[in-house]
Amino acid sequence: MRLFFTALMFYTRLPVPKSIDHSADALNRATVFFPLIGWIVGAIGVGVYWLCTVLFPPQFLPILFSMVATVWVTGAFHEDGFADVCDGFGGGWTKAQILTIMKDSRLGTYGTIGLGLLLAVKFFALQAMLTVEAFSWVLALKYVSAHSLSRLTAATVIRALPYAREDLDAKAKPIAQGITRPQLAIATLLGLAPLLALIALTGLWIYSLFLIPLLLLRWRLIYFFDKWLGGYTGDCLGATQQLAEVIIYLSFVSLLWVSI
Repeated sequence: MRLFFTALMFYTRLPVPKSIDHSADALNRATVFFPLIGWIVGAIGVGVYWLCTVLFPPQFLPILFSMVATVWVTGAFHEDGFADVCDGFGGGWTKAQILTIMKDSRLGTYGTIGLGLLLAVKFFALQAMLTVEAFSWVLALKYVSAHSLSRLTAATVIRALPYAREDLDAKAKPIAQGITRPQLAIATLLGLAPLLALIALTGLWIYSLFLIPLLLLRWRLIYFFDKWLGGYTGDCLGATQQLAEVIIYLSFVSLLWVSI
């Protein structure tokens, strides 16, 4: 329970018991709960969407407020990482340049454009899902599974690559020790659980095919990070989570479009 609250404290703005302190060792071991945080963030997004449909038409404002809620509850933690990766890899040509740019708190052109386009794709993908399919428990599970699977994808990057930064004050330094195979196995179960529940509820095993684009994305990002950085950073994990989340939404939209 202490490790769960440690993960909740690090990855969200949600309150935790006062007895939970910031321990580097606990944070490293708490990585196993990263996909479970996706359950919570996804559930909050679903809850906000449902509440907003009482006051607004279902396809625009509720989606936007749902996105606002998930960004707020995570403190834009992963969106910030994605923007930094866009700036770093867009403006840097060496490992040192890329790491320096990513550490800069200022947002550059590449980050601004990349983040704006990412959020736009996310919004219109969700809007497309709701255009074809009415809000239901099935749709809620799709949304939650996107958050859990995307965080599982980021956790696998920790297992596959070493930590790239050498400075001790990096915000992701506590998780630089990596993740063990038993921890990854637990994280995998937590990450897959919403998707398995979706398959059980609908009886549609075709949803399992959504793991293929995630594996392709993971393979490409690991190759890219290893080539330019020789490892990963916290920003790389945030970018992985955001891209994986969008890929899952697009997979759902594509399946709905093909089945029409």
